[in-house]
Amino acid sequence: MVFKRLLGAIGVGGPSVDTVLDGGAVVPGGVLSGRVWLKGGSAPVDVEHIGLELLARVEAEHAESESEGAVVFERFTVGGGFRLGAEEEREVPFSVPVPWETPVTELHGQPLGIVLGVRTEVGVAGARDKGDLDPLTVGPLPVQEAVLEALGGLGFGFRSADLEYGRIGGTGQQLPFYQEVELAPAPQYAHAVTEVELTFLASPAGLEVVLEADKRGGLFSAGHDALTRFTVHHEDARTLDWSSEVDGWIRQLIAHREAYGAHATYGHGEHHGGGLHGGAHHYGGHHDGHPRSGPGLGTAVAAGAAGLALGVVGGMVAAEVVDEIGDFFEGDED
Repeated sequence: MVFKRLLGAIGVGGPSVDTVLDGGAVVPGGVLSGRVWLKGGSAPVDVEHIGLELLARVEAEHAESESEGAVVFERFTVGGGFRLGAEEEREVPFSVPVPWETPVTELHGQPLGIVLGVRTEVGVAGARDKGDLDPLTVGPLPVQEAVLEALGGLGFGFRSADLEYGRIGGTGQQLPFYQEVELAPAPQYAHAVTEVELTFLASPAGLEVVLEADKRGGLFSAGHDALTRFTVHHEDARTLDWSSEVDGWIRQLIAHREAYGAHATYGHGEHHGGGLHGGAHHYGGHHDGHPRSGPGLGTAVAAGAAGLALGVVGGMVAAEVVDEIGDFFEGDED
């Protein structure tokens, strides 16, 4: 889909701006392309620069509360240094790289509830306008989709997804936030965990898959979390037996959780495990910025070989997610 949002003039009689993103979802590590259309106002102006910002709606936990805010996670300069005549129309094409850790906003065409945007900034004669913002749609990399499809095939169901401000210790995380996908456990694991939380950290070299299991507390013990991390390569998407691979990950996650027991010491002490492709690293304790369960925009209505099929609950549909982004980021700063 091509998103188009016409701005009002930048100042009285100033130019107007219309940013158009090329159709289709981008992928992490891919290229975002489009055009910025400028139309001159009643008098010529000097356009000093045209910038793009990638923003995300991110949740942050505090001691007694939580909050949401807009985080700028990448900036680009795509044009500028020219004079725009009165009533002149000019097209400025752009093609910019998308960060590898950019969150996934949709799966099989269904929204996950993640809100990303592209904001256009135009600097004219010393003044800057940050009003134009378009929704950004990001689909999964092949290796990410392979993992999600395997989880769906094993019987896991989608609960929700959000972006958490903070870092996961011991990983190669680059952005100041991470995406967390919360999954209902498959029946064969329901006796051991209440949910599994999944985070992807992609890079040019491959993918770190961080899994967290919320432990079911026993009669005399409180529940706790356990983390494991697995590394795979992009080329593995077409070659691995993903059902067996991911099943092995979950079993290691549960075994690691059980090994820690009810009196585990929380932290980010790293342990190395073997036997799985790419190596496995295990953590006891919590993410930096402990993940939590939040309201989701989708829930699994079917899970099978095709992967996690997403439905929409809570009265919010895909179109409302698109509308919401303009309201949320309006006038926001990082």
